[in-house]
Amino acid sequence: MTPSDWAALAVSITTLIGAIAMGVRHLVKHYLSELRPNGGSSLKDSVSRLERQVEEIISILINKNK
Repeated sequence: MTPSDWAALAVSITTLIGAIAMGVRHLVKHYLSELRPNGGSSLKDSVSRLERQVEEIISILINKNK
């Protein structure tokens, strides 16, 4: 292989690695945004609402059985 072939191969490999890294970065950023409360539509907010409702149901059941 000539030096220009090696350079082209190095550039193409670097480009592929860069594209994969940017894709992974985008996915991680998207998934991490779901774990922060944002006022109602994130996964964290949904889990918090469910926990609060379950705690209310448990307290109602405990008070009812007394």
